[in-house]
Amino acid sequence: MRSYRWLLTMIFTVEEINRDPALLPNLTLGYLAADSCLAEGSTLSAALAMVTGQEEAVTGEQCTRAPSVDRTRFPNFLRTIPSDAFQAKAIVHLLSLMGWSWVGVVSGDDAYGISGVQLLLKELEGSDVCIDYLEVIPKSHTLSKIRRIIERIQSSKARVVVTFAISPDMEVLLREVVKQNVTDRQWIATEAWSTSSHYSSWSGISLAGTLGFALRQVDIQGLGFYLTQLSPGGQQMQPLTQTVWEEMFGCKFVVESQINPLSGPQCTGLEKMESQEVYFDVIYNVYKAVYAIANAIQDMLNCEPKQSVNFTTPVGELLHFDENGDVSASYDIVNWHVGPEGKVSLKMVFPPPVSVKLMEISPSALQLPVSVCSESCPPGTRKAVQKGKPVCCYDCIPCATGEISNATDSTECNKCPERFWSSTDQTVCVPMQVEFLSFRDNMGIVLSVLSVAGATLSGTTLAAFFHHRDTPLVRANNSELSFLLLLSLKLCFLCALAFIGQPAPWSCMLRHTLFGISFVVCLACVLSKTVVVLVAFRATLPGSNVMRYFGPLQQRAGILLCTLVQVVVCVLWLVLAPPVPTESAGGELGARVVLLCAVGSVAGFSLVLGYIGLLASICFIMAFLARKLPDNFNEAKLIAFSMLIFCAVWIAFVPAYVSSPGKYTVAVEVFAILASSYGLLLCIFAPKCYIILLRPEKNIKKNMMAK
Repeated sequence: MRSYRWLLTMIFTVEEINRDPALLPNLTLGYLAADSCLAEGSTLSAALAMVTGQEEAVTGEQCTRAPSVDRTRFPNFLRTIPSDAFQAKAIVHLLSLMGWSWVGVVSGDDAYGISGVQLLLKELEGSDVCIDYLEVIPKSHTLSKIRRIIERIQSSKARVVVTFAISPDMEVLLREVVKQNVTDRQWIATEAWSTSSHYSSWSGISLAGTLGFALRQVDIQGLGFYLTQLSPGGQQMQPLTQTVWEEMFGCKFVVESQINPLSGPQCTGLEKMESQEVYFDVIYNVYKAVYAIANAIQDMLNCEPKQSVNFTTPVGELLHFDENGDVSASYDIVNWHVGPEGKVSLKMVFPPPVSVKLMEISPSALQLPVSVCSESCPPGTRKAVQKGKPVCCYDCIPCATGEISNATDSTECNKCPERFWSSTDQTVCVPMQVEFLSFRDNMGIVLSVLSVAGATLSGTTLAAFFHHRDTPLVRANNSELSFLLLLSLKLCFLCALAFIGQPAPWSCMLRHTLFGISFVVCLACVLSKTVVVLVAFRATLPGSNVMRYFGPLQQRAGILLCTLVQVVVCVLWLVLAPPVPTESAGGELGARVVLLCAVGSVAGFSLVLGYIGLLASICFIMAFLARKLPDNFNEAKLIAFSMLIFCAVWIAFVPAYVSSPGKYTVAVEVFAILASSYGLLLCIFAPKCYIILLRPEKNIKKNMMAK
């Protein structure tokens, strides 16, 4: 039916040109029509016969294969129908816009199908569309092979089927599709069969929704009326029209020699063609082809044989051929709608023309199926191609911590900038929570209160001792060393405050040096008191005059010497590699940045702690040796017990400091400072304060000297 309309269009155009006084005014065009039978040999033979003046009859050819156009064999081949290369581009563009990334392809086993698929595959390179399968419709139309193709279509996850085949091949396949009631596939039709009315009566719901590329449809004045005003007796209908008429209206003409009765209704010749839906797609290209020949003849008559054909059609379109013999491409996109009676009608999806270069498509305007190998990866993940499969088949891998993806189907995750971290859903970078031991934290508040309380308690004890400085208990325990010890203990409590708050260069240097020096002064005082107690009792032995070497002046010199050693270590530490503020990832999965003071020099830090540990060990040993001296109030016992607590605290400090995360590292160090300071203060001075303040009757010289 379509080919017959093309023939009538050619006749209409020839007659229109012959009536035009401006085009070929002194020539009358004629025509000779022959059936190609879809055979290359018969087509070429008829064409050669026409141009050589030999009007040969075309016989002996079987309509078994489609014609093949090879540009090497036919270098002067021109066409008004756009090249399939443009159609392949348009198909890939449509698939991409619709989000169909996983498709199947079915082609015919002929030049149209093979070359079309090759062009399609070339256009798919580098696109986001992949092919799951490629099936070829055999020319033998074997039912078993057709069914195998349909089984492959149904078993595939690809719901979109792209076709590159001529109408006779597609009819065989689609009839079986309808028979098996395959309804869950989206068919993409090429111009070879997208507008054929041959499918309207039997395709039904199976092909509903088919999207097809149709050649541009143009309203040619007078042609529609011409095609619908024909009759079996008209000149144009002989000798080709009886079969066409019978197929169109489903009737049969009575033949005089016919013996058997008709199997269906009889054709009267009065049937009206107005009821037949005609899509004027290829028709316009036939119209342009005839005008191209006429204009080429006009150029030759005007002695312009080398001029390329370039003219404007009666409908106002400028037509010219490029270096490949092709015209500019534009398509209509049609959608197959099934009416109440089950017949297919063609509906325009997008206003014509649809340019290959710019196709404005709104997928939301259609109810689209989903045809993907893998579902889209949501934000917060990235695509990882499955091994051995096309790029359209992938797994969605969550972004690593500290990385994000904020778009669908991201191929990679982006690392968050410095001081930022990924959100819980890995979609945005959020500022890291800055963490340090603050005065506003619960822990910082508790430690600050303990620090101030310890310093206050040390100051109160110092005031009490100073007020009772003339009592036997205070004088017996070397009041000057006691005052200095209490003052250094107050500094030990206050140095803990330097560890709380946001680290700064000055605070990092202050906290470690203040801690190291104050504790050395404290331990030097304790060591001096221990030595004095031990030497004092040894001096009671006959002939011993050792106390002259441990007077107040020597005690002060010893304390000063011990302190100077620590001061020198601290100065070298601050000059060569001072402690500085630093940042480290902390919290769950590193979502917080912890502000700390880096020690700068591990050796310097180790020397400061090591020197403190050395003094504490010496104090403990000497106090342990003096614990059994025969004094009613032996201070060595108290010092030994305080040193035992001091050493236990700092021995436990090392593993706790190493294993504590983030700001708790600083909290452990502050706790060790406070615990050891409270240990010294309470163990050494609590018993004395008890007697001074609560049992003053025991604060007498006789009681101090009792055995």
